[in-house]
Amino acid sequence: MAYSKSFPEGFLWGGATAANQLEGAWNVDGKGLSVSDVYTFDINTPRERWLDQWLGMTHAQVREAQDPESKKYYPKRKGNDFYHHFKEDIALFAGMGFKCFRMSIAWTRIFPRGDETTPNEAGLAFYDEVFDTLLAHGIEPIVSLSHYEMPLALVTDYGGWPNRQLVDFYVRFATTVFTRYRKKVKYWMTFNEINCVKHHPYVSVGVIEEDNPHLEQDKYQGAHHQFVASALATKACHAIIPGSQMGCMISYQMLYPHTCHPDDLQACEEMQRVSLFFSDVQARGYYPAYTDRMLAEKGVTLQKVVGDDEILRQHPVDFVSFSYYMSSTVSANPALHDGAEGNLITGGIRNPHLTTSEWGWQIDPKGLRLALNQLYDRYQKPLFIAENGLGAVDTVNPDGSIDDDYRIDYLRQHVVQMQEAIADGVDLFGYTWWGPIDVVSAGTAQISKRYGFIYVDQDDMGNGSQARSLKKSYHWYKKLIASNGEDLAD
Repeated sequence: MAYSKSFPEGFLWGGATAANQLEGAWNVDGKGLSVSDVYTFDINTPRERWLDQWLGMTHAQVREAQDPESKKYYPKRKGNDFYHHFKEDIALFAGMGFKCFRMSIAWTRIFPRGDETTPNEAGLAFYDEVFDTLLAHGIEPIVSLSHYEMPLALVTDYGGWPNRQLVDFYVRFATTVFTRYRKKVKYWMTFNEINCVKHHPYVSVGVIEEDNPHLEQDKYQGAHHQFVASALATKACHAIIPGSQMGCMISYQMLYPHTCHPDDLQACEEMQRVSLFFSDVQARGYYPAYTDRMLAEKGVTLQKVVGDDEILRQHPVDFVSFSYYMSSTVSANPALHDGAEGNLITGGIRNPHLTTSEWGWQIDPKGLRLALNQLYDRYQKPLFIAENGLGAVDTVNPDGSIDDDYRIDYLRQHVVQMQEAIADGVDLFGYTWWGPIDVVSAGTAQISKRYGFIYVDQDDMGNGSQARSLKKSYHWYKKLIASNGEDLAD
């Protein structure tokens, strides 16, 4: 029987970003502070501590970030100044042949505190300009409603997503942007990497871990409220924008048992559910059977309102999207093995068969094929790869060129596995590289951990001209898109 490895006609090739990592202009046109505007970077901090904030925000850090006299550097307030460069940047995306651009709307530009009843017109107008520019270049916007940038006031004044009031605030925000951009945006996502509440609850659900006596309860109660908000937003999106498509989005690692011992296999299955639980609820519309035991073992008792389960059932997402950067292995006895530094989601065990990036991320292209098959078998819904990329230190040659063959090789290997998954029968309709232009890292808040095809002249402390220049990978991705994934040659 014949089968094809060709990408489908109309496949959405593009790139992915987040407002909090590239826009900058944190205090322009009425924008409020977001949870990401609190993260600092100090070049003098030892590298092994760069992730400390991301993994555990403190009350003192939040207070200081609100002090206008603070002398600390907050990289995500600066970004790469996409706010003032978006026309130039989008033109560069178009030069690569982008079919789509995944981005987020900063909630704090529309509702600076999150609890207002009237939106900020200047924020709405900015995204009108962005969408108009994209559409003028033939680029389809794919918009995340919440990408680690909820208003800070919803944390300090309401305690984050464990407070059910945030459901109403979020739905108001979602309904506002659906109505405003109903003729401009067809594809939406509710929450970026919704499953990452496990290891960074502060940016996921607005819960500060420090001295929290009921952390697990807050995490999963916050997640439940996000599930309800996601379903209500999906309902509103379908009503306001006929033909629209709403997706969920999870951070996904392919996990393997470290050995063939049955205990390792069981530990692997349980760890995989850390991710799949969230997409199970959003894509299937109900809590899976394993939920009761999983939550009981965490000491969690969910508080539901009458009608919550019905809302989830009636309004599941239309497609499943995910980020894929790495895989890891799982052991029933992890203390006996070396951990993989970059595996934040699982804290998994280092796989001796895989290479590792400069930041400890284990590179596993074949794991992407496995992940695509796993997710499609589970949900039978269209899939979208919302993030995939390689962070690396780029060297600028004397003539200004940047030979990032390592990035090209990474991309090529993953595209090959996407082809294999398509041949397996997976319904994959799009791929967005993270990030097509250098942005501030989510985890370490540095820009020298570069992902882009487009170089930004800016260092980790925000110094530089912010001038854009093209890397070798820019031209390679352009060629790949023009061939709809067929031309993988150097």
